[in-house]
Amino acid sequence: MQIKLLRAMTRSAVFEISNKSCYYSPAPYTVLLNGQAVLQDCKTNVFSLYALEPGREYTVSVQGDSETALLTFHTETETAFVDASRYGLAGDGVTDDTAKLQAAIATCPPGGTVYVPAGTYRTQSLFLRSDITLYLEKGCTLLGGTDRSQYPILPGVLPCCDEVHEQYLGSWEGNPLDCFAGLINVINVQNVVITGEGTIDANADAGDWYDNVRVRRGAWRPRLFFTSKAKNVVLHGVKVRNSYSWTIHPTYSENLDILNIDILNRADSPNTDGIDPEACRNVNIIGDNVHVGDDCIAIKSGKVFMGMRLGIPCENIVIRNCLLDRGHGGVVIGSEMSGGVRNVQVVQCLMNQTDRGFRLKTRRGRGKNAVIDGLVFKDIEMRGVLSPFVINMFYFCDPDGKTDYVQSHDPLPVDEMTPRLGSFVLENVTATDAQYAGCWFSGLPEQPIESVEMRHVRISFAENAGRGQAAMMCNAEPCSKLAVFAENVHRIHLHDVQITGYAGERLQLTHVDEFTED
Repeated sequence: MQIKLLRAMTRSAVFEISNKSCYYSPAPYTVLLNGQAVLQDCKTNVFSLYALEPGREYTVSVQGDSETALLTFHTETETAFVDASRYGLAGDGVTDDTAKLQAAIATCPPGGTVYVPAGTYRTQSLFLRSDITLYLEKGCTLLGGTDRSQYPILPGVLPCCDEVHEQYLGSWEGNPLDCFAGLINVINVQNVVITGEGTIDANADAGDWYDNVRVRRGAWRPRLFFTSKAKNVVLHGVKVRNSYSWTIHPTYSENLDILNIDILNRADSPNTDGIDPEACRNVNIIGDNVHVGDDCIAIKSGKVFMGMRLGIPCENIVIRNCLLDRGHGGVVIGSEMSGGVRNVQVVQCLMNQTDRGFRLKTRRGRGKNAVIDGLVFKDIEMRGVLSPFVINMFYFCDPDGKTDYVQSHDPLPVDEMTPRLGSFVLENVTATDAQYAGCWFSGLPEQPIESVEMRHVRISFAENAGRGQAAMMCNAEPCSKLAVFAENVHRIHLHDVQITGYAGERLQLTHVDEFTED
C-alpha cells in the first residue's frame, strides 16, 4: 500500500491511496494522524483531513488488514485568521448574510483564512479575492437566495476602445452572453482555496431557476461555482448541492484542483452538469462523487465564436478515482469544443447507471480549431451504463442541428468549419449490464475519426436490455444489445476485446479504412 499527498493547505489536506481499484479501496482502512486514529472504516481511495493547524508538520498513516503506509507532510502557513462570525452574521438561514460574508472576504489579508463556522448563511453571489482561503466548517451551509433580482449580472462582453482586447465574462453554453453571477465566483484572481467539511447549497429547486429554462429572463442562469481567468484555484472537500445550472464551471483558467468534493443535484434538474472545465489548462479532478441531472463531467472549449476568436483549448486534464453516478454521461467531451480538447486522462473511475460512459459529441460548424486528440480512458468500471462508448460527429444540438448541413452522411467540403477527431485509447475497461450499444463510433465522411484503439475491454449486456438511441443523431435508429457500430473511421484496433450478450452481427462497420483485431 502506498499513500500520496495530493494537496496540503493551511488547515486541511487530501490524500490518495495507490491501487488498481476504481474509486473504492479494495478493503476498509483506518487513518491515524500523529499516532491517533482520526478516520475509521474508510472505503474510498481518496480521503481528507480537516481542522489542522497552519505551518505544522504532521505524520499520517493508513492501516489496512495486513499493511501500513506512512507519510509526513507540512500544512501551509497562514498570515491571518478571519472569523466571519465577528462580522455580524445571522446564520439563521433566513436573514441575508451576503454583505457580511463579502466584507469578511474583502478584508482578509493576503495569505489569510476566512473561517465560516457552523450555521446556515443565506447569501447571493460572493466574489473571492487573490491569496486567501475560504474554510467552511462542518455544519456550515452557504444557502443560495431564491430571488434572481438579487443576483448581479455578469456581462457577456466587456468592450474596450481596442476591439481586439475586449474581454469576455458571462458564458452560456459556449457563447459570451449575459449570465447571473454564480454563488461562488473566482474571477481575475489567483491563489484561492475553498475547503472544509461544509456545504454550498444553491437552493435552486426552491426558486424559479428550473422554470422555462430555455428562456432568458434578465440573464441566463448562474453556475454554483464559476471561475474566469483565474490561476491556482483549489476546490476541496465541500458538499455541493442543488445547482442552478452547470455546477462547477471553470472558464479560461489554469492550474485547478477539484478534489474530494461531493456533488448532488436532483436527477430531473435541467442542465445541472457536475464539473465542466471550459478552455482551461492543467486541471485535476480527483476523488469526486458526482450525482447530477445531466452530464457528470463535461470538457468544453466554447462554441465557434470563442473557439475561432481565442483559439484556447481545454488541455492537460486528469480525471481520477471519481464516482460518476446516474448522469447523462460519465465523462463527456463537447459539444461546445470549438477551441479544441487535448491531453485528457481518465483513470480509475467508476461510472454507475449513467446513460453513456465515455461520450464525445461534436458536429459540422464547430470550426477548424475544434480538434480533439490525445485522450486516454484507462482502468475504468461501468455498471449499468446504457451505452459505454459513444463518439458522435453528427450531434443534433443548436437550432440548425437537424439540418442537412449537420446531418448529411454524404461528404461535404473540408473547410474552416470542419471539426477533427484524432486518437483515442480505451484500455482496461469493464462494462456490465449495458443495454443499447457497446461501442458507437460515427465520424464525418469528409473528416473520419483518426484512430480508436481498444485494449483489454470487457462489455456484457443485460439480459433484459431495453431499446433506445445510443447517439443523438437524426439517422440513428433505436437499438438494443448492439456490439460495435462504426462509420467513417480511419483505423480501429481491438486487442483482447470481449463482448457478450449482444444481438445480431458483432461488427457493423462502414467506411472503416483499417480494422485489426487480435
